[in-house]
Amino acid sequence: ELERLSNLVGKPSENHPLHNSGLLSLDPVQDKTPLYSQLLQAYKWSNKLQYHAGLASGLLNQQSLKRSANQMGVSAKRRPKAQPTTLVLPPQYVDDVINRIDRMFPEMSIQLSRPNGTSAMLLVTLGKVLKVIVVMRSLFIDRTIVKGYSENVYTEDGKLDIWSKSNYQVFQKVTDHATTALLHYQLPQMPDVVVRSFMTWLRSYIKLFQAPCQRCGKFLQDGLPPTWRDFRTLEAFHDTCRQ
Repeated sequence: ELERLSNLVGKPSENHPLHNSGLLSLDPVQDKTPLYSQLLQAYKWSNKLQYHAGLASGLLNQQSLKRSANQMGVSAKRRPKAQPTTLVLPPQYVDDVINRIDRMFPEMSIQLSRPNGTSAMLLVTLGKVLKVIVVMRSLFIDRTIVKGYSENVYTEDGKLDIWSKSNYQVFQKVTDHATTALLHYQLPQMPDVVVRSFMTWLRSYIKLFQAPCQRCGKFLQDGLPPTWRDFRTLEAFHDTCRQ
């Protein structure tokens, strides 16, 4: 019995000398306390990180710009400032873009309002599934809040509530994914394309409670439907299945 148990004991690897920590590999209950294997994995990861950092440092040093602070100050003064023309679009142009997008998707209704000057706020109703509050700065989307179709989206004074979250975990997940989508769809030169792409992605949630996960084939996982939509194919995935 002793010989059989001794054969099951692993030997410390000589390729990764971790000094006295190698004695952890002699633990007979390796499956309960896998400290040594975790140390080896961390050691390999640290070595790989150091190797890649050295490569990146060499590449950056080759591309370094030898400029002093005085030279940068002079060049900054001489260089004319570029006017952000895409940030100051006329409100009528923004209204036309939103109206065209509203006509593109019959199952999606978009209500546009300007409670605080020229900045637009959209209330997007997707069928009888959900409602989305979109805060825009010209044609750039700053914030999105996704709530259920039956939830209240207005404050006590009748304005759109852009701060409170949904009471349901499924729509909180969709809100997080919508924020990720805003970071994915970025094209400052063509903001109307960005808004149209985001609305197309948002429209894929019309079957939030009807589409199964494309990976596991199940409708529910941990009590939640597939809340993630792929940015290219618009296929439905659970939050854990998409990785």
